[in-house]
Amino acid sequence: MSEPVNSRDAPLPDRIAEHMEKPALDDRSYRVIRLRNQLEALLIHDPEADKVSAALDVNVGSFSDGVDMPGIAHAVEHLLFMGTKKYPKENAYNQYLTSHSGHSNAYTAATSTNYYFEVAASSKTSNSKSSSLSRTLEEDASSLKENSPLYGALDRFAQFFVAPLFLEDTLDRELKAVDSENKKNLQNDTWRLHQLSKSLSNPKHPVCHFSTGNFKTLHDEPLARGVQIRDEFIQFYDKHYSANRMKLVVLGRESLNVLENWVEELFSLVPNKDLARLRWDNVSPLTENELLMQIFAKPVFEMRTLDFSFVYRDEEDMYASQPSRYLSHLIGHEGPGSILAYIKAKGWANGLSAGGSTLCPGSGTFSISIKLTEDGLKQYQEVVKTVFQYIALMRDSPPQEWIVDELKRMSEVDFRFKQKSPASRTTSSLSAIMQKPYPRNLLLSGPSLVREFDPKAIGEALSYLRADNFRLTIVSQDFPGDWDQKERWYGTEYKIEKIPKDFLADIRKAAQSTASERPAELHLPHKNEFIPNRLEVEKKEVDEPLKTPKLIRNDENVRTWFKKDDQFWVPKANVHITLRSPLAGLTPHSTVATHLYRELVQDALVEYSYDAEISGLGYSIIAHTSGLDVSVYGYNDKMSTLLEKVLVSMRDLDVREDRFNIIKERLMRSFRNWDFQQPYQQVGTYSRWLNSEKGWINEQLLSELPSITATDIKSFFPQLLRQLHIEVLAHGNLYKEDALKLTDMVESTLKPRILPPSQWPIRRSLIFPPGSNFVYERKLKDPANVNHCIEYMLYVGHDSDRDLRAKLLLTAQLTDEPVFDQLRTKQQLGYVVFSGTSINNMWAGYRILIQSEKSPEYLEGRIDAFLTDFEKTLEEMSEEEFEEHKRSVINKRLEKLKNLTSETNRFWTHIVSECFDFEKVDHDVAHLTPLTKADLVAFYKQYISPSSPARAKLAIHMLAQLTSETDVPAERKTLLEQGKANIQNALGESASQSLEVEINGSGQKNIGNGTTPVVITDVHAWKASLEVSRGARAVRDLSDFEDLGAKL
Repeated sequence: MSEPVNSRDAPLPDRIAEHMEKPALDDRSYRVIRLRNQLEALLIHDPEADKVSAALDVNVGSFSDGVDMPGIAHAVEHLLFMGTKKYPKENAYNQYLTSHSGHSNAYTAATSTNYYFEVAASSKTSNSKSSSLSRTLEEDASSLKENSPLYGALDRFAQFFVAPLFLEDTLDRELKAVDSENKKNLQNDTWRLHQLSKSLSNPKHPVCHFSTGNFKTLHDEPLARGVQIRDEFIQFYDKHYSANRMKLVVLGRESLNVLENWVEELFSLVPNKDLARLRWDNVSPLTENELLMQIFAKPVFEMRTLDFSFVYRDEEDMYASQPSRYLSHLIGHEGPGSILAYIKAKGWANGLSAGGSTLCPGSGTFSISIKLTEDGLKQYQEVVKTVFQYIALMRDSPPQEWIVDELKRMSEVDFRFKQKSPASRTTSSLSAIMQKPYPRNLLLSGPSLVREFDPKAIGEALSYLRADNFRLTIVSQDFPGDWDQKERWYGTEYKIEKIPKDFLADIRKAAQSTASERPAELHLPHKNEFIPNRLEVEKKEVDEPLKTPKLIRNDENVRTWFKKDDQFWVPKANVHITLRSPLAGLTPHSTVATHLYRELVQDALVEYSYDAEISGLGYSIIAHTSGLDVSVYGYNDKMSTLLEKVLVSMRDLDVREDRFNIIKERLMRSFRNWDFQQPYQQVGTYSRWLNSEKGWINEQLLSELPSITATDIKSFFPQLLRQLHIEVLAHGNLYKEDALKLTDMVESTLKPRILPPSQWPIRRSLIFPPGSNFVYERKLKDPANVNHCIEYMLYVGHDSDRDLRAKLLLTAQLTDEPVFDQLRTKQQLGYVVFSGTSINNMWAGYRILIQSEKSPEYLEGRIDAFLTDFEKTLEEMSEEEFEEHKRSVINKRLEKLKNLTSETNRFWTHIVSECFDFEKVDHDVAHLTPLTKADLVAFYKQYISPSSPARAKLAIHMLAQLTSETDVPAERKTLLEQGKANIQNALGESASQSLEVEINGSGQKNIGNGTTPVVITDVHAWKASLEVSRGARAVRDLSDFEDLGAKL
């Protein structure tokens, strides 16, 4: 019998570390402990947290899959969520999290499986004075647990690793979820090419495994061999899940002593089997059988890439010098003298990335990936030689200490001013880091800081980048065209061959080239002038951070919004600029021209901006229907220098024919590839198009692109910039005078004519009339995709109606877990199931999205049935449960901003919306607080219930070309009949007489409120038949925000 957890005789956990090297602004406290079962835990006390979290990383992953059961580690990850001995109800965990503003997830990697959750810090609302939890052991322990959602979540979470049930009746469902997850990725080139590389690796190394698994590998084939699959999963769990392989991170508001007690109480029962840390020391992922090969692969997307894979070493123990960062810094550089600068100037490439990584303890890989142009594909052998010439240059130049000093300096600055990230991201990443051999006081800084210059280690690292230690992968839809094999798991067409002898001889010559034999354009980078020096922050304590920026300039040319940072205290800023112009999105032609112009500007800035980018200072240019957004962000020291260069490049762009042709071809591929995304990634574009008065979709833009010439852009962009309204947000470590100077720079550089408000674009939404029932169908273009998709949207009203908005937010909260539990977990309609609010411009509504092998018509029936059933669930819900959900959504709305950028983004969203509703969160809470269950029932019956005669619905059906559903299975007919019965009961006898539920995809479908669906065939005519909403208007007079006086 195990010893009682709280027995006085039970040994206390070992305290491994209490003084963590941490960022300057980090106000958390830390402790690393080891329980008597050898489970190691990092405890984090954050007194200001409003969201708390835990994560547990187990040192087992897909590399431990059995050869005869690929994907078993991933399947076990899924099955652990399905009930435990203490909490046998399969969705008890998720129900608990949802009711406390929480969520959870997990992932399976090569050598670890990572589980994590996040919940509200208190069971009371975040703005409640009494929600501050006790932080000392002296307080009453039982009341502390009762008031802490973290304890309840930890209790449920710990049971996954103490006594999971692997419930028999959940097995098939969860294996179908794994199968659906795999099918979601079958046409995804990232997954396809990654698996191809794995499948063509050393068959004796576990990298060759198929890590996701599918129903065939996890169910059908094992059953055919007479395997009891539940027993197999339990055996895998028993064999690999051990306390000494687990790393736990708990982040809470409670004191470290309280967290320690809870962890000891709940996790000491995890069995310890004293398993060794998994390593693969004596086997290489690529041997002489796989090296010096070239693989030609045919992708789904139109893309052209050249990838190098070098066998490399495991550098986990080299955290102080991180030699691979030196290699990737030079090979991946984009400035003058770099590989990319040279091959880009030749017209061969558009991008390059490089980096080393530990594949698993015992082996690593160093990869270089190059995005080729059409000419680059033809000249790929020249590109390969250029890479090896640069590697030869690196060998000829002894490791440069000044380069490492720059890497050290930037790593120190970035770590020093690192800001908080969401709680679950923090715990999940740290639990994975704990699996690595960092000293425990360096868990936060170990991965981040380059601490020393080690020329010997760099030289040894470079010795792996040899002409006999790599293989190539060339990815193209057209070249060479004679692919003769198919990869087993994803069906990727490929061809593999030895690198031809003459080509290999050229490579070896390049790898041994001298300075006189290499292009003079290749050289090491110059010193980086963008590394920040001024890092001072003037910190002034404030009682409460300001919730709104100030309007410090407001005239016919410009509006400038400004807020000096008053809560994050980092030497950073974000400056967003909208150049408002009706020309940018006036027609599909002008929209495409604006996109081309943006791409050309960014292309011209690559070499210059790279130094800034690696120094924590970036920029972006985004084209949209109302103009262009120009942003600079990062360390504020050299921000004005970068902004000036971007603006001058926009004004003085030299549209070169050769670069225009490359950029245009790249944009053409991007538009064509859009149609080959996952269906759920496409459907949102159509829903936004169909609820907006204006806008263009991909096919309209693509049809315009071929006719646009370089001459067109030369004449277009000066017109675009000639007449503008400028709107600026400057936020961060800046003063008022800095914001005004940056605004002056924009105005004086571009010198636009005034664009009067009467000419500003107005964004309006369509109003769906009560009782409407619209269906829009699109046939998906990927012939090999097996998944359909539906986005089922219910129109509620105008987003500015605060009462309706509050009810909509609460409805989304109430249905969140039931939608997932019913439509995904129990009915297994598909891996991608999502529900929530749908807000676009002025349009506010509720949506459910499902990607599935089942037809959209069938899915629509299941959604109707769910919404009908949930109406009864809502009516029968206890007041206590209703109030829990209300509290949960209020806590979500009141969640604290984690960093400067999150606050900037909130401000900018309200500015570009033209509503300036900076205090929207407070208004939401004020309207949520008084809501009663009766209010929600009435709202649901009017806007959501399928039986409502006033409900307004739009369903978008994305139809797969490839489908296995020729006949309707019996279970599907049964489900349809159940759905039909539910709706008939809700409608009553008279309405149900005309009800027909479509089964085979033919015939008229009358569902829900009895209205006949209107199939939209002519979108223009359909939009013309509808009324439109009013446009965006400021919620307050802008003069309320003005601060036009003296400097701050």
